[in-house]
Amino acid sequence: MNLQGKTVVITGASRGIGAATAHEFARAGANVALLARNADAIGDLAAEIGERAIAIPCDVSRYWEVEKAIEATVSEFGGLDILIGNAGALEPISHLSKADPEAWGHIIDINLKGVFYGMRAAMPVMQAAGGGTIITISSGAAHSALEGWSHYCASKAGAAMLTMCADKEGREQGLRVMGLSPGTVATQMQREIKASGVNPVAQLDWSDHIPPDWPAKTLLWMCSPEADDFIGQEISLRSDDIRKRVGLV
Repeated sequence: MNLQGKTVVITGASRGIGAATAHEFARAGANVALLARNADAIGDLAAEIGERAIAIPCDVSRYWEVEKAIEATVSEFGGLDILIGNAGALEPISHLSKADPEAWGHIIDINLKGVFYGMRAAMPVMQAAGGGTIITISSGAAHSALEGWSHYCASKAGAAMLTMCADKEGREQGLRVMGLSPGTVATQMQREIKASGVNPVAQLDWSDHIPPDWPAKTLLWMCSPEADDFIGQEISLRSDDIRKRVGLV
């Protein structure tokens, strides 16, 4: 797929799925704007990718930072074609009866409000340009309750509904809005989950998880016309059919 001249913003780009996606889109020719709180990590990643990448330190739980990051991207590259809402957090894992209210709320700020902030800042730019693609990284936790993950499950469920709302409001203006539920991925988050020992996900072996480049390749495929049948929907990378269509198996 050729994305020459296209520009993508990736939140949570410092590691895991976000970093793998940055490399994948850059290889396809896209300009990539890397957003994350870890300035050193995204700076190093931008240096690896080269002149078509910029690093923008950004806390997605603060709208003004997200808005400024979108403005900086448009100023640098002349537009915005794709937004990948990938930033997410899970710690601290805790039972509801013992959860720290501020820590619980902070996960909502990142996983739900952060997705909204990205859409709120990007949608007017894309609508004015006549179109664009917005993809939210979802989770099986959006649809199934898990012990110790009330903050994560609730925030991901909210983000999935928010994605459907964005499709309903943006499709007629040329926006392609979708979700991707990648399943369990071999990232640092899985190490944190394993260490917690809470719920069945913590019992999985490292070999049970897919590599980060699988969702990255799927995100690239979702930006192509081949994925138009899934606009407004959430794609599951657990599906053998999706894996075949992306070329992963």
